[in-house]
Amino acid sequence: MKGTITEKILKQHLVEGNMTVGSEIAIKIDNTLTQDATGTMAYLQFEAIGIDRVKTELSVSFVDHNTLQTDFKNADDHRYLQSVAKRYGLYFSKPGNGICHQLFLERFARPGKTLIGSDSHTPTAGGIGCFAMGAGGLDVAAAMAGAPFRIKFPKVVGVKLVGKLNDWVSAKDVILEVLRRIDVKGGVGKVLEYFGPGVKTLSVPDRATITNMGTETGCTTSIFPSDEITKAFLEAQGRGDQWIELIPDSDAEYDEIMEIDLSTLEPMIALPHSPGNVKKVREVAGIKVDQVSVGSCTNSSLRDLKVVANALKGRTVSENVSLTISPGSRQVVEHMVDSGEFNYLVQAGARILENACGPCIGMGSAPCSGAVSVRTFNRNFEGRSGTKDAQVYLASPEVAVAAAITGEITDPRDLGECPKIQMPDKFFINDNMILNPLPPEEAQKVEIIRGPNIKPLPSFDKLPDVLEGTALIKVGDNITTDHIMPAGAKILPLRSNIPEISKHVFEAVDESFAKRALESSGGFIIGGENYGQGSSREHAALAPKYLGVKAVIVKSFARIHLANLINFGIVPLTFKNPEDYDRIDLGDKIEIDIGDLKGDVKLKNITKEFEIELTHTLSELDAEILKIGGKLPWIKEHFSK
Repeated sequence: MKGTITEKILKQHLVEGNMTVGSEIAIKIDNTLTQDATGTMAYLQFEAIGIDRVKTELSVSFVDHNTLQTDFKNADDHRYLQSVAKRYGLYFSKPGNGICHQLFLERFARPGKTLIGSDSHTPTAGGIGCFAMGAGGLDVAAAMAGAPFRIKFPKVVGVKLVGKLNDWVSAKDVILEVLRRIDVKGGVGKVLEYFGPGVKTLSVPDRATITNMGTETGCTTSIFPSDEITKAFLEAQGRGDQWIELIPDSDAEYDEIMEIDLSTLEPMIALPHSPGNVKKVREVAGIKVDQVSVGSCTNSSLRDLKVVANALKGRTVSENVSLTISPGSRQVVEHMVDSGEFNYLVQAGARILENACGPCIGMGSAPCSGAVSVRTFNRNFEGRSGTKDAQVYLASPEVAVAAAITGEITDPRDLGECPKIQMPDKFFINDNMILNPLPPEEAQKVEIIRGPNIKPLPSFDKLPDVLEGTALIKVGDNITTDHIMPAGAKILPLRSNIPEISKHVFEAVDESFAKRALESSGGFIIGGENYGQGSSREHAALAPKYLGVKAVIVKSFARIHLANLINFGIVPLTFKNPEDYDRIDLGDKIEIDIGDLKGDVKLKNITKEFEIELTHTLSELDAEILKIGGKLPWIKEHFSK
């Protein structure tokens, strides 16, 4: 681990703890970002802390998720977010400006800085050499209040890149190859740090695609060096003065090494319903396709849209395919219009959507019943598209456009010569849809605007020493936050109304869960491996807490969801003996003596009359936060004025 980029940044930002693998450390956070699906709750929490102004170097509030306005809810929340940004000293990116991660990369991300965002794909900024992590909204609120961010010191996996990508193969295929090797939980507790001669062949947008989707491995973050390619990108964005060189030492020591020869990679594709279910495109070629969607924070850059546009030039989208394009930012659109390449998309029959997340989160463009949808996105969980029986495949822009042209999954190398694209030396800079923070004296006069859908935060009591209740649900491995708290146009507008959104907890798994939980006065969730993978949405913890969930007992947790459970006073426990999972059934009456949470605990199954041991990974501070009822009362006690 010595001499790595990870070590250098964490050492510079270390506030507490020892830099040994697995030890809890606290680090100073320089920047934060939020998006509107999680940000509304984050700012309600920030207001509750009682701080007069954000204490970070830079914090940005983006609107990119809930731009589909079918009633007043989303529009009201946008006004709330804008007024909060004015009041508390944040930058605010207006609806329609673009996707938070693409915009942050273009206009804000800086090498060597620390960033947390209330979105799991915040590691996108790792493509520019920023140590960027996804987190729950409450953790972001705490960072804005000046609190350090706590993580377990990670193992550093050196991903050595050699060679150069061939035509029709791109950065998306690199991260799909990583996922093919380590799957959706192989990165847990680790940072994926890219190095080697192959790094020099990748642009900053290429690198950002890789760090973005590295999230799907479960890793803490992914990061690339800041080198002359980074410098050129920042200069092209008019931010050359923000560049610093940040590279690993020549004798850097990594905890593990993974080597990828870029020249040997082929076009790859992730099959339903997991980003880790990866095969070569040639292995599944010929499957008929109904929909192709290009965009998302993974593949909506100017480079990606240029590739798609030039592959479509002079061609027409297949008659049975609907092709949607979601540009990542207005900067991307402006360049496409200026170069004339936007016309290629329009003339080919593509449907141009807003510069927003859109279909990636089930916010419009749901495919037809039983459809095959090829998407350049980062997740293909069952039902996430908005259509439960859709078969969603994840692929590069090259593979996506080949499917749009041919009407079936096609290796893009079969299209013939790969189009050559020309990137600009200087990007068009127009920040008129980014509102700057107001000076403190003006900010204090701003009135916060609250629509009727914004409800007060529920309050949660201190935890007793003994938890009692029933096993409310029993689920398997790799349960995602989409399973727990679905997204989409129906549910996301309720994100600032906890009583209403709570009615949809586990809706896709068991429609009766919410009603049963309330009627049972709470209880426990039983689960398998990697519980809570996927999105950072804290509502997957906050809403179950509102329903009375007292503890989640599983074989293992995903990092961000584990932190969110602690933040909202739900005790995260694991089976000491994984086989004990099979001994608990739905409806069993359970009693857990948690005491002070400083050691293993006992579970009594009252229904079946047996005891088993449970364990946890809680630090003393985690235990303190849980016992007091969650992170919000703890932060108020330690950081409010």
